[in-house]
Amino acid sequence: MSDNQVDPSGNTEAFRAFTRPGPDAEAPSKVPYLVGGLVAVVLIALLVVLLVR
Repeated sequence: MSDNQVDPSGNTEAFRAFTRPGPDAEAPSKVPYLVGGLVAVVLIALLVVLLVR
């Protein structure tokens, strides 16, 4: 009779997944960086327009 349980120490990736205490953490959102970049571009464009006048 075969054993259907998989030994988690069979390879490193499976062992790390087996010993991990919880779910993977989500990557932080990039929205604040996009908003900040857009604000910076608008401010630089306004500065250029005011200096060229």
